[in-house]
Amino acid sequence: MTIRSLAASTFLVALCLTGAAAPGLGAETAPVQVAAAQGTAPNFTGLGNWYNSAPLSMAGLRGKVVLVNFWTYGCVNCVNTLPHVTELYAKYKNQGFVVVGIHTPEFPFEKSAGNVQAALKRHGITYPVAQDNESKTWNAYGNRYWPAQYIVDQNGTIVYQHDGEGEYEKIDRTVQQLLGKAS
Repeated sequence: MTIRSLAASTFLVALCLTGAAAPGLGAETAPVQVAAAQGTAPNFTGLGNWYNSAPLSMAGLRGKVVLVNFWTYGCVNCVNTLPHVTELYAKYKNQGFVVVGIHTPEFPFEKSAGNVQAALKRHGITYPVAQDNESKTWNAYGNRYWPAQYIVDQNGTIVYQHDGEGEYEKIDRTVQQLLGKAS
């Protein structure tokens, strides 16, 4: 590696780490609201097909406890979490709890509406699911992983966030506490 390429690489890494923009590198884009733990949950944006529900909004879900679950049917870790998510939904859906699945594809074949519908049927998913084929809601949340769960309280604040599998008991306890149930 030459000194010139090392300097250029260092410059680009610094830009990425600081979030700065380099003139001429990329198009101008509108700012996106990014979620932060303990921050206000961004609204769902840029979504395509909705399954098991009419389109939902975070404003329309105020007063409810919401689990926003980012997943894709081709991800084995996502598939491993689905029994826990569907069980949680079945347990609390009549008590002010809503799960909103945000199906954000990793691969082009996962963008197919027919494939998503088949996955919903295969996994017994009856809660609302929306296709995020352009990753707009994914980006609004600042999400980076499949699967990822965000628990939003009745005021629209993200109170818990978890990436990957596991922490099922902690997720359940958090939902119970928000619903005012003794754990």
